Amino acid sequence: MRSLKVFGARNGRDPALAGVGNRPELLRRKTIGNNSRLLLAAGVLAVGPALYALVTGAPLALLVTSIVLGGALTALAMHQRGQFDHSAMAQVATLMAAGLVLTIADPRFADAGLAMALLGPVLAALVARSSMRRVSWLALLPIIAIALASTLLGLPANPLPDAQLLPASGLGFAIAFAVVAYSAHHINSAFEVHDKAQIDAYRHLIEHVQDAVLRFAADGQVMLASRSAEPLFGCARYQLSGNSLVERVHVLDRPAFLTAFSDASQLGRSRTIEVRMRQDDPRAGSSVPRFIWVEAQLAPILDETASEEAHEVIALLRDITSRKDTEAAMAEARRVAEDASQAKSRFLATIGHELRTPLNAVVGFSEMMTSGIGGQLTGTHKEYAGLIHQSGRHLLEVVSMLLDMSRIEAGKFEIQAEQIAPADIVPACFAMVETMAQARSVRLLSEIEADLPMLTADERVCRQILINLLSNAIKFSHEGGQVSVAVKRQGQSISLSVRDRGIGMAPAALDRIGEPFFQVQDGLTRKYEGTGLGLSIVKGLVELHGGTLRAISEVGTGTTITVLLPINGPATKASETAEIVPLHREPLAAALPLWQKETRKAQ
Repeated sequence: MRSLKVFGARNGRDPALAGVGNRPELLRRKTIGNNSRLLLAAGVLAVGPALYALVTGAPLALLVTSIVLGGALTALAMHQRGQFDHSAMAQVATLMAAGLVLTIADPRFADAGLAMALLGPVLAALVARSSMRRVSWLALLPIIAIALASTLLGLPANPLPDAQLLPASGLGFAIAFAVVAYSAHHINSAFEVHDKAQIDAYRHLIEHVQDAVLRFAADGQVMLASRSAEPLFGCARYQLSGNSLVERVHVLDRPAFLTAFSDASQLGRSRTIEVRMRQDDPRAGSSVPRFIWVEAQLAPILDETASEEAHEVIALLRDITSRKDTEAAMAEARRVAEDASQAKSRFLATIGHELRTPLNAVVGFSEMMTSGIGGQLTGTHKEYAGLIHQSGRHLLEVVSMLLDMSRIEAGKFEIQAEQIAPADIVPACFAMVETMAQARSVRLLSEIEADLPMLTADERVCRQILINLLSNAIKFSHEGGQVSVAVKRQGQSISLSVRDRGIGMAPAALDRIGEPFFQVQDGLTRKYEGTGLGLSIVKGLVELHGGTLRAISEVGTGTTITVLLPINGPATKASETAEIVPLHREPLAAALPLWQKETRKAQ
């Protein structure tokens, strides 16, 4: 049995609080008010026959009429005060009270009074809340018990004749039947209007949504296609009926499409995939089919009452060809960039090896000439030989940097990790840059923490890292400045910090620390020489050790660059270093969505 209760608020809350636009609730209230007026009108019309029956010696009809009039007036007054639920309950109580009077007056079990009382819960099921419906059914139990007791015990002892019972019983049952029939008819009309409005709203939504909407039967037949499907497939929607949609799917993507449809229909799982589908073009002069990329969202229509194992499926289709073209262009651009990077690395490695051999000869023979091995030189020739030796060594250092950079980028720079003492690295590196520091009158200071643990690392690489940092710090220091090196333990890492009081860097330049060939002062007029590879090599070598490179700088006050190297080496084990707090983490590559994986399977 239908009830307007399903459209109202739940949990006993007033649906009027949900908004004025709750049309079903307004209709329920209107039905309750009309029932009150109908009861009042029926009672007024029954007053005349009841008075006539009273004159003829049958007061029962007047009693029933009085109960109906009293209940109708009470219900109408509550309705006008806005107490709609109480008004509905007053109507139900009126029918059941009148039925109780007739049941007591008539000793027969199946009488009109019991029938009238039974219509009370029926009316409650139509217009009242669920709690009130339960109360009405519970209130019916005593009436049934009274009727049963009257039948078994033969009460009352002097039953009224049928001439008095029939008018009262017929009048009461007619009034109750009229109220229940009106409520049922009104509610049925409300459901028809509501269902039609819902269907019209869904139809309007389907026809005007941007994505194409398709409804599939459980066997895959297309049952419905929206208007937006026509521009997507380039054909009238009636041409999509049957199994024609599967024929439009690219032959390489059909397994993925059929698998997704099976998951939705058989297993009741929603799936989203990307497939290629044929798009018709009547104006095309070529017979070669045109395929577009379509994102298909397949969702099962779950019906708990259906006995079939397979479900109907709703599909939302969207044209994503432009997005796919963009992704393909980006992938191609990335491939070209990667190829260019590899070509650059190969070029650097090749040219580096080709230059190193003759440069070694230039440096070696120029050093022999300056030392007088080949004979005594004049002052001018000796000066020229010194310039050749100095330039050769500079070029050899540049070539070595290029080779190191190319090996790091190619992943061919091998690390030989072993146990070393961090404190022993600093003096050896100071000796390597001492000449450079003396040329600029820069003092070298060191601060080494006592009782440092042994460090698992490549000693040659660690020296190269520190030498590059010291060379940079000395180069960008002022005349007569100082460069300090601090070595200490920081958590499960060894910290190597190099600080200078030189020119410093701006925040924009600081963000680009580690980029190959980047220099704070660029252009042909720059004051400081260099290739811009020193810090990029340092960063690569630190990352090969599983470490971190950090820089703090301010223009005019100097720069501090800190390197953190794991104590246990590149392959740090949690069991050996206990709890480790990572200080640096590279961004992880985003996992591929499910629909991309499905597309790759189909391709």
